[in-house]
Amino acid sequence: MQFGRVDHTKQVNFSLPVDHLDTSVVLLNCTNKELPKIFVGCSQWSPSKLKGFYPPGTKDALTYYATQFNSVELNATFYRIFSPETFATWYQKTPIGFKFFPKLYQDISHWKRLNGVQEVIDDFLYSATNLKEKLGTIFLQLPANFSPKDFERVEAFIKSWPIEIPLAIEFRHTDWYNDASIANRLFDLLETYNISNIIVDTAGRRDLLHIRLTNCSVFVRFVGTNLEIDYLRLDEWVERLKQWKQQGIKEINFFVHQDIEKESPLLAAYFINRINAELGMDLQIPYKEQNLKLF
Repeated sequence: MQFGRVDHTKQVNFSLPVDHLDTSVVLLNCTNKELPKIFVGCSQWSPSKLKGFYPPGTKDALTYYATQFNSVELNATFYRIFSPETFATWYQKTPIGFKFFPKLYQDISHWKRLNGVQEVIDDFLYSATNLKEKLGTIFLQLPANFSPKDFERVEAFIKSWPIEIPLAIEFRHTDWYNDASIANRLFDLLETYNISNIIVDTAGRRDLLHIRLTNCSVFVRFVGTNLEIDYLRLDEWVERLKQWKQQGIKEINFFVHQDIEKESPLLAAYFINRINAELGMDLQIPYKEQNLKLF
């Protein structure tokens, strides 16, 4: 993942900011008494990207991947709409409890820019719903040049979205957050329609690390640097999620990206191990010999 990449990470303050003031208000209304649902995974299961993750002779990458992780952030759906049969096949290859988190097709977000997209959305959902109960939160990633001047398009899109299908949105233009009047209007809209406000933790765009929840679910896209500091960053995330668990958060969706994606499973495995220890969970820890030096 190239977004937010910097060449000199020593100049970056990687500390998590304090929670937005209204995040505690949102969590106060969650009152979850049970353990939260936690899904951790990579952005894909491609053997060409996750080199070294698959044992020699692995015949089906998804089948193996799903024995190691309980979810995947499905970025492939950004580039084309897969057939209903393909989604049905993915459903059959994965175990009970596994979740897919598909990114909406780029025709919706980048080409048509939310204008006149209902037919494309219908086609996308017609296929994706073949994942049945394994369909996790679908997410919309808006381009960096999609600014608040098109707020009405966002509002119309959200109001037309089927309420039974969880949705998260990633806003990349900085004006969505640095103008308080726009930000508050956006947050109110997301809260009203139960839409998750995606948090992006990447080196070059610390403004997207807003720590503003808009419902009882958090969707984090963590972009590593392929440096040791990534483990300290994950430690800090574990502490923050532990606090949110105590405040009643219902679902945590956390996906690990790397510039060199082959290291993503190792980083995710470390994170899952820490989540289990600190939040009292029992998530599958992906096996890799390198993990032994981390735990």
